[in-house]
Amino acid sequence: MKKYLILAVGVAVLSLMASSCGNKKKTAEQAGDGQEAVVAEQVKQDSIAVEKKLSELAEEPVFDIVTNYGTIRIKLYSDTPLHRANFAKLALGGFYDGLLFHRVIKGFMIQGGDPLTKDPANASLFGTGGPGYTVPAEFVPSHRHKKGALAAARRGDAANPMKESSGSQFYIVQDERTCAQLDGQYTVFGETVEGIDVIDKIAAVETDLRDRPVAQVKIINIKPVK
Repeated sequence: MKKYLILAVGVAVLSLMASSCGNKKKTAEQAGDGQEAVVAEQVKQDSIAVEKKLSELAEEPVFDIVTNYGTIRIKLYSDTPLHRANFAKLALGGFYDGLLFHRVIKGFMIQGGDPLTKDPANASLFGTGGPGYTVPAEFVPSHRHKKGALAAARRGDAANPMKESSGSQFYIVQDERTCAQLDGQYTVFGETVEGIDVIDKIAAVETDLRDRPVAQVKIINIKPVK
């Protein structure tokens, strides 16, 4: 009889444990669902905030690219609306915060906007990242690769016959003579209005054999000028 009693008690304990585990699992799942809901709501609110800021921008908005070498103030062109809207949306959403100018060639240009540059472990992939989409080319003959011009990077013609722009990577012209060959091949969608000296300063940094700065050239943030 004692054996059966012990067995019965054991079964009861196991039953309670199973019930408790089930309740904990359900509670954890509910907590997980609640956290996902919070994150989803935050993403929604952030998106609404960005859209509101976009609607308040001037026809040709001005942004400060704040770097650890100084600030480059740029103006976005109204007649390249797809690139204007895309760059502004990424900047307002904080996409560029903490990214690097990962390719610097003195006497040519400085390039940044790759999200992979946030993690040094991705060093071998720098220059290949983006937001997961491209932007259709918007070539405007009057927008040339003058000094300080802001243009979109892109993949080569063989893989990209329509010359679509990277969704986030951009470059700024440091020497218009060497960049003139890019006219009509890469979309120019803005220009520098202040900070040419900062472009020259960045272009002069020491780089390795892959044109990557030895010391980080970081974009602290890109913010609209009010």
